[in-house]
Amino acid sequence: MTSPAPKASASKAKITDNAARKAARPAVSVLIPFLRDDPSELLQLLDEEAASVDGAVEIVVLDDGTADADLTARLVAQVKAMALPARLITLPANEGRAIGRNRLASAARGGSLLFLDSDMRPDHRRFLRDWADLVSREDPAVAFGGFSLLQAPTDAKFQVHRAMAAKSECVPYTERAKQPEKYVYTSNLLVRRDVFEAEAFDPGFTGWGWEDVEWAMRVSRRFRVVHLDNPATHMGLDTVQALAGKYEQSAPNFARMAARHPEIVAAYPSYKAAKLLKTLPALPRLRALMRRVAGMERLPVAARAFSLRLYRAALYADAV
Repeated sequence: MTSPAPKASASKAKITDNAARKAARPAVSVLIPFLRDDPSELLQLLDEEAASVDGAVEIVVLDDGTADADLTARLVAQVKAMALPARLITLPANEGRAIGRNRLASAARGGSLLFLDSDMRPDHRRFLRDWADLVSREDPAVAFGGFSLLQAPTDAKFQVHRAMAAKSECVPYTERAKQPEKYVYTSNLLVRRDVFEAEAFDPGFTGWGWEDVEWAMRVSRRFRVVHLDNPATHMGLDTVQALAGKYEQSAPNFARMAARHPEIVAAYPSYKAAKLLKTLPALPRLRALMRRVAGMERLPVAARAFSLRLYRAALYADAV
């Protein structure tokens, strides 16, 4: 399966390259999609490693339809000033996460693609160097560096998301390696180009959620997935209300994934919970209650997180 061709709007995309890009021959392309975020801090942190990677790494940034002229102007100036080879692609309209990642891969020149979301921050100053060294040494098909909450905000409004992420996403590499296909998220994820061309992201996934998990299901059947301790912090913690909104968006994607991989999804706790909840006659009222309980600040964080997980499963009950 090759990467899908860009949409017709490709001709309207604005491309900004810096001076270092023309002569560069990178081994690793760092691919950063964003929508209504500001990736400038991440770009600055990555650029601080330019000397240590000595041309082995390039940056490709995709603005997936933010339509913010001031932000675009600032990013154009920043990209042009970067020491790392860099390209900024500015789209006039949103094309979605899966299509955006496929577009980034088409613009990349490295043999390995490092997907990195704009709200990630490297946890140390050897981040790019470690990825470049891994590619030079082992050239893995797929490798995941890990998430952390080391630099993430500690505001009370993010406590529930922090608790959920700490339990399900911020897993040490030694534990991830025991179930390598389970812990694959498309941020801080390295994919060799031939692997990506064989298994691209499904553009049928729209909105938020599950396109990375579905991709990992396909890839892990054909290629070895390795894990390493090269973490980055997920800075983009959400409030309960924002996270609930994302779960609502993700239900159709969960249904699509379940239809394509029923034997795998059937073992997911969220699927099992959804099947049980589906049998309840008062589910719509219960679902509203779960959402309300998750937002009650006077309750313990663990109880709120449990209620929010139930709410997600109750949403998915309509899809299973």
